[in-house]
Amino acid sequence: MNKPVQARTLKTRSKLTEAARAVVARSGYEGLRVEEVVQRAGVAKGTFFAHFRDKDALMDQLLGAEMALILSRIEAGPVPRTPDEMAEALAPLVHFMTSERYVFDVILRYSGAAGISDVGPIARSFEQQFRLFVTWAEPRETMSAELQAEGIQAFLIQAMSLQFCALHASSQAQDRLTNYLRAWLR
Repeated sequence: MNKPVQARTLKTRSKLTEAARAVVARSGYEGLRVEEVVQRAGVAKGTFFAHFRDKDALMDQLLGAEMALILSRIEAGPVPRTPDEMAEALAPLVHFMTSERYVFDVILRYSGAAGISDVGPIARSFEQQFRLFVTWAEPRETMSAELQAEGIQAFLIQAMSLQFCALHASSQAQDRLTNYLRAWLR
């Protein structure tokens, strides 16, 4: 039988995530240190590890929540019908996911594709992306909406990953994504 989570546990976890958000606002995600988070939250380091396996588990919560928020804003907007409109609609997500190399690395590791056993907020945001992309798909005889959505998601990741590649860093992820979508969805 599952025990209900105590209010004190929820309050402490909330205090830790709010402290982490404040540290991120000042130092960026890569600059976040567990020591700063616990100091700002006014708890012991052991308390942090009672709530989060490690720093990356905290990042899963923070990054996944931000991605879900961005995706909700995109979902609330008009449905893009052309590859250019799709790339433009995805610009805030691309900007966030490529804001720091560390951010992109954590997102990839926790996306669900890397074999992480826990399905956390980042993996759920990838499912949210997929469902959104299915709604954007135009019915075709030769390609299902699901396959179109998988392609959009794959090209999104590819466009962003090349942003961090020395051989391809001269072109912007947004431009690359637009070109990929034009080719995929014509």
